[in-house]
Amino acid sequence: MSIPLLYAQNIKEGFQLRKPFKKEHAMIEVKEKLQADVLIIGGGIAGLMAAIGAADKGADVVLLDKANTKRSGAGATGNDHFLCWIPEKHGDIGVVYEEFMDSQNATSNDTPLVMRFLETSPQVVAMWNDWGINMKPTGDYHFEGHAYPGRPKIFLKYDGHNQKKVLTEQAKKRGVRIINHSPALEILSENGKITGVLALDISEDTPKYRLIAAKAVVAATGYVSRLFTTDPTPSQMFNTNMCPSGTGDSIAQAWRCGAYLVNMEKTYRHAGPRFLARCGKATWIGVYRYPDGRPVGPFVTEPNVETGDITSDVWSSAFTDLKMSGQGPAYMDCSGASKEDLEHMRWAMKCEGLTALIDYMDKEGIDPGRHAVEFGQYEANLCTNGIEIDINGESNIKGLFAAGDMMGNISGDIGAAAVYGWIAGQHAAEYKNSAFVCERIEETPRCLERMELFNTLYDRNTGANWQEANFALQQIMTEYADCGPHRARSDSMLSAGIKYLGDLRKKMLGELFANDAHELMRAAEVLNLLDLGQALMIAARERKESRGRHLRSDYTFTNPLLRDKFLRVWQENGTPCSAWRDRIK
Repeated sequence: MSIPLLYAQNIKEGFQLRKPFKKEHAMIEVKEKLQADVLIIGGGIAGLMAAIGAADKGADVVLLDKANTKRSGAGATGNDHFLCWIPEKHGDIGVVYEEFMDSQNATSNDTPLVMRFLETSPQVVAMWNDWGINMKPTGDYHFEGHAYPGRPKIFLKYDGHNQKKVLTEQAKKRGVRIINHSPALEILSENGKITGVLALDISEDTPKYRLIAAKAVVAATGYVSRLFTTDPTPSQMFNTNMCPSGTGDSIAQAWRCGAYLVNMEKTYRHAGPRFLARCGKATWIGVYRYPDGRPVGPFVTEPNVETGDITSDVWSSAFTDLKMSGQGPAYMDCSGASKEDLEHMRWAMKCEGLTALIDYMDKEGIDPGRHAVEFGQYEANLCTNGIEIDINGESNIKGLFAAGDMMGNISGDIGAAAVYGWIAGQHAAEYKNSAFVCERIEETPRCLERMELFNTLYDRNTGANWQEANFALQQIMTEYADCGPHRARSDSMLSAGIKYLGDLRKKMLGELFANDAHELMRAAEVLNLLDLGQALMIAARERKESRGRHLRSDYTFTNPLLRDKFLRVWQENGTPCSAWRDRIK
């Protein structure tokens, strides 16, 4: 197989060699060994709710977070909309279910999980409000945004600016041991059952291992960024719409354990202010317009607080379509909104945590009431693509549960993350009664193998750093597996991409190095992203049709026989496998 010149050069000559300084160190030491009934990986919304749910069931809970639970994850700075069912507002649950299933991701959900999520959501909403997260900022439950004109609204408007602080406090009240600055390096299992986690302590420059033996593990590391080149700022890797440290670590670790992954080929593309990719679209209340002032798309022709930005939910590729056709740019125009509605939007932005955007607009003299703001579509990411779970949040690996944006067969944004985090935590706590603690996980083959790998990366003084490796991965993914609009996949392109990922893996394992704990964490992230890229390409090659953003130049039609089919991918003894299953209705 022929390969592009760039990769040919890399394979022949390797990455640019660097020798920043000479390190003098021994093998990475083990800082401490811990035991827990339930171990939570990730301190976002789902992870904290899982910790709370498990602790409420009497479990001894340890939570590991890559950063600090008070300000980490996709919900770090806040949120303002929470998908849920409130009986006194909606009446029958079918009202919310029908609206939910009209969304673009409807066929990526197993119905029993959707119903479990909706049925449990009133209880979680009430708990949040009691704890001090204001779910009734108008004095009562109020729904707005992401809504079709004249149709029921299912997104609760709330003030989530303090949600991470509150959830952290609630977890600590229940005795949860929160260990910040400690990313998980590997989920450990033996004979198809979870035994614990190998983690890294990054609180100091010198890396140290942390070993946690656990009866059950809840994976909750969230959304996957940094897999594709950032658009429209490819040189700024961290200019992403979600937390750039969200790299799907637990999804990749579950993949290596043999867990089923689903919907990996159905990548997601968010939208919002162009060039400021951290700032999403959901809180804006204006009208998308062509440069000549005409409204873009259906439904919304005047600023509307109640419906919000539904146009881009219906026509998700609008911004890219206008750019590629030369009819753009597309602008968000709030000039027709009342003073009261503009103040409401600004308040909602603070609830959503968009204070940096507000500060920037104030500094630059940008007034949304007078100035149109260019909007665009961001790069592909993985959101609600990942681990397949049952109605209790458990994977096919005994003792491994999952919650949040990394759930592969149930979506629902913040609402589903909170609800299924709580559900998964409770059932993980119940699972502990039939599980055992592996006393010496540091001696298990998988643990020894991964420790040797990271020892090697840290022991090197020259080679390629994690940024070079991440950029190379992004380039391969963007060139050979990018998703629509205006970007098509094919068998030949995906096969080439899988081959190049294999080449990259060899180069990374042979040349990747890290000078300190932080760089070692980043190197581990890139290795996880590499595995996710492989799983994505395998799934995309197997789905021989075009559906949503998954566009195939060699299968341009949408196959109705695959409408209600889920594609599983997993590993058996290191060999990738795939199989179709029916979506559960």
